[in-house]
Amino acid sequence: MSQEDAVVGEQVRQLEPMPRDWSRALAVVAHPDDLEYGAAAVVAEWTAAGREVTYLLVTRGEAGIDSMAPEEAARVREREQRASASVVGVREVEFLDHADGVIEEGMALRRDLAAAVRRHRPELVITLNHHDTFGGTWWNTPDHRAVGRAVLDAVGDAGNRWIFREQLEESGLEPWGGVRWVAVAASPHATHAEEVSERSVELAVASLAEHRAYLTVLSDEEPEAYARRFLGEAISGVAGSFGGRRGVSFQLYPR
Repeated sequence: MSQEDAVVGEQVRQLEPMPRDWSRALAVVAHPDDLEYGAAAVVAEWTAAGREVTYLLVTRGEAGIDSMAPEEAARVREREQRASASVVGVREVEFLDHADGVIEEGMALRRDLAAAVRRHRPELVITLNHHDTFGGTWWNTPDHRAVGRAVLDAVGDAGNRWIFREQLEESGLEPWGGVRWVAVAASPHATHAEEVSERSVELAVASLAEHRAYLTVLSDEEPEAYARRFLGEAISGVAGSFGGRRGVSFQLYPR
């Protein structure tokens, strides 16, 4: 099979439904707004069904607004992220305070993420695309790549009592090997998807639009119009590989 044939085959492969036999999820991304570019629509579905979803942000996005000093941007973007999460039923949002734009993939990040997994004890962990590109066209950011890869490693660390064992001895955490899947949003190698209702799409639009300070410098469109256009295209784009159903796609790694 040629490389071109392989790409075409991957594009038309039908996505499988996401697993639903879980009750707790932890979503780990680099920046405020990362989850709102699609994943928030399915988070709205999950919380409406009674599932618990917690957000963990590795940075406060302080380097994301050129016209705003990092200290002010951190405050503004944290406030916007908390408001955004609340729209889709997420009550708990944590920040790790790694430096925005220069996140280092290594032991410090893995240690913090393993501790979070041990604290929250999720069955499903969600993160953002860790691959080099989005769809082979747009180069991914170093922060997204570092966080996504570290999440995949830290899930394994969290279940091993002999890795970062000071967390057990000093913080009273226990190993957690109960993560059953890691789901990577916006992956160019999606394998699964979750259908979303019109209500959840509307909540996702409102959730993304809460990032008003960031979106105002990103686009000349009004935040609500920008969010509706972007999410409408992204969510409808899944239908061709998901039996005509609109949804959010993931690359699913079983544990």
